[in-house]
Amino acid sequence: MSQRNVVTWSSMISVYVQHGCSEEALMVFLEFRRSSNEKPNEFTLASVIRACTQLGGVEDGTQLHGLVVKIGFDQDVYVGTSLMDFYSKNNEIDQARLVFDEISVKSAVTWTTLMTGYARIGRNEVSLQLFSAMRDIGVVPDGYVLSSVLSSCSMLEFLQGGKQIHAYVLRRGMEDDVSVCNVLIDFYVKCGRVRIGQKLFDHMTVKNVISWTTMISGYMQNSFDWEAMKLFMDMNRLGWKPDGFACTSILTSCASIEALEQGKQMHAYAIKANLESDEFVQNGLIDMYSKCNCLTDARRNFDGIVYLSVIPYNTMIEGYSRQEKLYEALDLLHEMRIRSFSPSLLTFVSILGMSASLFTVELSQQIHCVITKLGISVDIFAGSALIDVYSKCSFIKDARLVFEEMNDKDIVVWNAMLSGYAQQLENEEALKLYLKLQHSGKKPNEFTFVALIMAASNFASLPQGQQFHNQLIKAGLDFDPFVTNAVVDMYAKCGSIEEARKMFDSTSSRDVVCWNSMITTYAQHGQAEEALEMFEEMIKEGIEPTYVTFVGVLSACGHVGLVKDGLRHFESMSTYGIEPGTEHYACVVSLLGRAGKLSEAKNIIERMPIQPEAIVWRSLLSACRVVGHVELGTYAAEMAISVDPKDSGSYVLLSNIFASNGMWVDVKKVRERMDRSGVVKEAGCSWIELNNKVHVFVARDKGHPDADLIWLVLDNLVRHIKGLLICLSDMESRKMANSATEIEPQTFSLWHVMHKLAALKVYSITSRLIAVFAETDYPQVPAYILKMARTQRIKLLPSLPINSAC
Repeated sequence: MSQRNVVTWSSMISVYVQHGCSEEALMVFLEFRRSSNEKPNEFTLASVIRACTQLGGVEDGTQLHGLVVKIGFDQDVYVGTSLMDFYSKNNEIDQARLVFDEISVKSAVTWTTLMTGYARIGRNEVSLQLFSAMRDIGVVPDGYVLSSVLSSCSMLEFLQGGKQIHAYVLRRGMEDDVSVCNVLIDFYVKCGRVRIGQKLFDHMTVKNVISWTTMISGYMQNSFDWEAMKLFMDMNRLGWKPDGFACTSILTSCASIEALEQGKQMHAYAIKANLESDEFVQNGLIDMYSKCNCLTDARRNFDGIVYLSVIPYNTMIEGYSRQEKLYEALDLLHEMRIRSFSPSLLTFVSILGMSASLFTVELSQQIHCVITKLGISVDIFAGSALIDVYSKCSFIKDARLVFEEMNDKDIVVWNAMLSGYAQQLENEEALKLYLKLQHSGKKPNEFTFVALIMAASNFASLPQGQQFHNQLIKAGLDFDPFVTNAVVDMYAKCGSIEEARKMFDSTSSRDVVCWNSMITTYAQHGQAEEALEMFEEMIKEGIEPTYVTFVGVLSACGHVGLVKDGLRHFESMSTYGIEPGTEHYACVVSLLGRAGKLSEAKNIIERMPIQPEAIVWRSLLSACRVVGHVELGTYAAEMAISVDPKDSGSYVLLSNIFASNGMWVDVKKVRERMDRSGVVKEAGCSWIELNNKVHVFVARDKGHPDADLIWLVLDNLVRHIKGLLICLSDMESRKMANSATEIEPQTFSLWHVMHKLAALKVYSITSRLIAVFAETDYPQVPAYILKMARTQRIKLLPSLPINSAC
């Protein structure tokens, strides 16, 4: 063209921008500036700014902004809107806001651009404020504005605000606008109101592919997986062609419910629809096959991808990690680095999750080092994964260091640290951390309270547990099944069976875990009839028993000697598809042993289809100790020691058998064998909560500040108990009293005395003695209620007066 004007140049620049040729557009603009004396108009400048936005050229865009101001277009709505879009897409939202404020007359597009920019960086509340300001000055929002605002409401889960927008849409008669309806459906399903979204979808007179895809995705996101599949079939039957996003949603649903057959059908559809090369579909197929335990098919799809990226690697590594295929996952990680793919944090999070389940702390430390060397900032996902793996591997101090180094902590990170403390029995630290959580302003959720209730259970601290129970009721979390199970377990471990039963009865949706907790509670407290009644009621309600259920049932039968019932339940396990495990065999051996059927118990062990573990032999050994069968007890002890030579329990039980039969030479040999093998008896531990402080006592430990006074009380208690034993008239009691007097006073442990008194059924006398010495003889000493940390608990029962014993 011989004659060119500003319109000609603008048209050429605009064409280049519309076709994505941004560099060419900039070159034409530079040529225009060199060859023409005309000034660019607002359309030219807006097109060039769009080219800079497409290229992400911050420096070029800034220079253009200077030119805009120089030639006086800084208040033009068209140019200003383009500048706002440029700055917001380059994460310079504050600059976009300055441009917005300079524009004197703003259009709906101007407002939409700024609201979208704020929503893009997560500042959705500012978007809503802008919408309100826009309404106040009389600007009528169009469909794009409403879509942007609804997106902000869905991100904030601001249901009330979204409903107000919905009402505005109805008042304006815009309910037939397909794009607005699609965003409304998206808003409701993201806020968990799937049925409302479904009603909107059903009432739409005109639908497009986005409508169908949004509804299918909404079903998937809210775990309505079968509904998602049905809607996909309806979409296909009515002639619509589902795109890659719809296929990916269905593959995710198939993965969630492990619907392998439907997943294979979706794979076939993807091939027929020529979608198998779609990146999202490829990753969805790998994920679906992995979660359906078909790692071979998942790997085949992974190997078939021509242009690999980090995302397929992450998906495949996650699949291997879920199946605990450590070496395969590490091989893929090694391959990634060889092929110059930089692993993302999600890559490391998957491997860290596997490390936590396999307790491989060395691998976790190496991954932590790699993350640090690569200069990757530990985000909330990687941080919580590191805290989890260090906690499970008993490196709780390292977990706390990771926690403290994180600047941005969400509630998941706090929960990971709280759970770590509870798992490692660092209960006081868990409570201290909870105080910091309250000061941080973060809102605790159901998992927070599960960790805290677990800590209270470890303490056997009923007041603490009740406080957390009250807090979760106020938070409206008392109906969550995880919380309910934790509360039932807490009350059970604190000895409050009545409260545990009340909590169980008040639960509307009881899963098998809740039933198991109650059955196990009754079994542990020797209430076999209640445990078995609970089991029968569970079966009547159609709840399938699990592995843990039968452990509780068999344990309950063993406590009261219901041999026939126990064996009947043991034999019925196969009808529920449950293979008996080590714990079940240990319960049956204990059941037979307590009934004096030692030969039958031994036969059960010898016929086990799996290798007997030490706990099974110890069950037989414990039964031999009760009936005084030295020969079989010795055999059971040798078998238990051969399986687990470092466990002190077998040695102690064997030593007690020899001691009860006066075989002191053999007792000495057992002790010497323990010393040679480096086996140390685990010290007994007791604790008491007093004035909001927990006092912990370990056997023969004098680290407590009031240790001298406490030992003085215990010495007095031991002397009185010796006198009590001497007063007992029958031969067994005299024998036990004589054995006690042979032990030196300084080594005569309270646990030893309690154990013998337990055999003589005099718990109430012992309890009364503790109360008397704590409250009467030494009024300056608080009532130290010793809570035995293992299997026995002493309750203060006002049964027998002291004088009635002698």
